[in-house]
Amino acid sequence: MDLPTIEDICRIDRMATTRQLTTFDPASREKVVWVRRGERRDIGAVQGTGALVRLWLTFPGWFHPHWMPDAEVSTSILKTLILRIYWDGCDAPAVESPVGDFFGDGLCEVRNFTAGRIGMPSGGFACRFPMPFRSGFRIELENLDTRIDARVFLNAQYQLLPRLPDDAGWFHAHFACGRLAATDPVVMADVTGAGRMAGCTLAMQGRQPGYLAMLEANEQVEVDDDDGAGLLGTGLEDFFDGGWYFRQGGFVGPDHGVVSRDVADASVAMYRIMDRDAIHFRHRLLFRFVNPCAPERLRPFAFSRCTFLYLDRPQGCAPGLPDAEGLMCWYRWRACDAMTAL
Repeated sequence: MDLPTIEDICRIDRMATTRQLTTFDPASREKVVWVRRGERRDIGAVQGTGALVRLWLTFPGWFHPHWMPDAEVSTSILKTLILRIYWDGCDAPAVESPVGDFFGDGLCEVRNFTAGRIGMPSGGFACRFPMPFRSGFRIELENLDTRIDARVFLNAQYQLLPRLPDDAGWFHAHFACGRLAATDPVVMADVTGAGRMAGCTLAMQGRQPGYLAMLEANEQVEVDDDDGAGLLGTGLEDFFDGGWYFRQGGFVGPDHGVVSRDVADASVAMYRIMDRDAIHFRHRLLFRFVNPCAPERLRPFAFSRCTFLYLDRPQGCAPGLPDAEGLMCWYRWRACDAMTAL
């Protein structure tokens, strides 16, 4: 990722107005919004033209807060608390993902890291993808958890502008997860229309402990009218700029990283942010990881992914989420130590 120029840093934009949507209520001095079990709640809405430039939130439940000694604690909330963002009055969300996957780790874990656009920096969850809107946006949270009432702190900073460039796309985040047979492909994106793939998070876990051969799958990408795969790769970890099943362990960079790798658990969580290496398409994008190895070498595995896109329309077009049971696709997961205090 290129560093900003001195003009970018010092330029005064007299046409921009900076505002922030927040859960803090000055009248009551309450900082949070409760999203109870089974509740789907609007966090706030904004009218105007501009871009959402920073989204930050946090909540307990995945750790034990000392001021709520009797509260339920489970890292399941990272998978069952759903973030949705709607652009320009649309009735289908362009962003729809569990919080954990959207911010970088879909394994029902919190990892202390920050990348160029997403991260989980020391108790917070942050995103800095620019997200344009023409007439406004709305943020919604849904709590599908059966045990935890979420107490959410949220700030969404945005810039109001007189107009946007005609070619500015709308930001979308598409989620999918599930358990797959040994030879099944992992579909990262299947969308029509014009746009660009701007990155993804991907978490995987083999049913058999110690198994990482699902990383042998290589990207096979069909763009527009390609007859077969237009972009081919040499391995899943190679797509994320690693090698040999991430032999040297985890790493964090501004545009790619491995935030979790546990060979004994057969699990790995990765991200890649795509700027100049974005995949552009005019009509359709089909992106899959397909394992070319002999079937007898392979074993079943689970996956969970969130794909970031800029598309030519504000209306959401993701296939929708599974129920709470379907979201918890892992064979093994670390619930939480209920005695871990703030």
